[in-house]
Amino acid sequence: MMVNTPQDMTYRAPGAIRDMLFTTWSLLNGFTADQRARAHFAFDDPRRVDWDFIPKPDRTGVALAELDRHQKTLAHTLLRSALSLRGYSQALAIMATENILRELEVVQRGFGAYAADFRDPEAYLFSWFGRPGFEDTWGWRIIGHHLGFSCTVVGQEQLTVTPFAMGAQPFPAGVLNPLGESQSRGFALLHRLSPQQREAAHIHPVAPADFTTRQVPYVGEVELPDHVDLGIESYAITDDDRWALRFERDAPSGLNGAQLSADELGLARELLLHFVETGPDELAAQYRAVVEAEPAELLTFAWAGGLRPDTAYYFRVSTRSLLVESDNAVAAGQHIHAVWRDLDNDLGHDLLLDHYASNDHRRGSAHLHRRITSSTESDADFIAARRLR
Repeated sequence: MMVNTPQDMTYRAPGAIRDMLFTTWSLLNGFTADQRARAHFAFDDPRRVDWDFIPKPDRTGVALAELDRHQKTLAHTLLRSALSLRGYSQALAIMATENILRELEVVQRGFGAYAADFRDPEAYLFSWFGRPGFEDTWGWRIIGHHLGFSCTVVGQEQLTVTPFAMGAQPFPAGVLNPLGESQSRGFALLHRLSPQQREAAHIHPVAPADFTTRQVPYVGEVELPDHVDLGIESYAITDDDRWALRFERDAPSGLNGAQLSADELGLARELLLHFVETGPDELAAQYRAVVEAEPAELLTFAWAGGLRPDTAYYFRVSTRSLLVESDNAVAAGQHIHAVWRDLDNDLGHDLLLDHYASNDHRRGSAHLHRRITSSTESDADFIAARRLR
């Protein structure tokens, strides 16, 4: 099957892919056998598609805390390869905020010394899937509290970095405010709208507890939020709330872009792209070109919950191929979860289908297979035809 990618979107990012490959080689070559066993898996391992960034006791990978000084530098070089400069600074701020959250929870929640293990700025784990090599399809992931994204490299030619999730708690954390600008942009757009527009955008008075699309690997035609955020059952929504907040890919609820002025449409697009441009510059430029070229009616802006920053609120922006969600509900303005998703190519979905349809994925790259196979086998038809000439 041939996959129809969005206009002008090739997913080619040769600079980022090169840096990822060479840095991966350096890191994995320096790992012990035990570290490699805990960090490197088959590409079809089901853990590849688990991108949930909440604290879990069974996460896979090797944490920053385990690495020596040089390895940590390499790990940060790998992290930077998947991010813009702003995105990298946001990631660093999220990691650093764990120090503040730990100290607050010692006082507020009675945590003791064990909080040092639970809230750790180096408890971010790296994992690899598949064979990182020329012409290969492989991937890597970083995951930890409030930071998680997966890079999928298809045939060493195309790259995806979604789902791409970031969070913030507390919000803000002194001078650390990694998601502050995105929230300000959301409210700026909301308050720019007329009362009639705001009524259309405000899809429900109750915000979801977390992402409407949850942490599914691939967004289906209809997705509903869960009743609670995992581990935080103090904030719950009803079945009626779930239905009102649903996301339908072909008919998303909210204010349609055709109902926006040119300036308002520009604000909505820039809000969406603010999230997207945390990723590598090569991909961000392609996404921007697609978003700016799309008809206005393909964009939808939706809001739920309160209309002030100190309330439980949620917003999303979607286009034909992109979705951004930002939720700040469970602590009434003090705990943000945000994600941006490529609706067709999260975890490389459609690109992989196309790649596998064109290549025997059991053998890997056709070129790599030819290098180790006798021409008597691989070129039998070609040889026979030439001999008949």
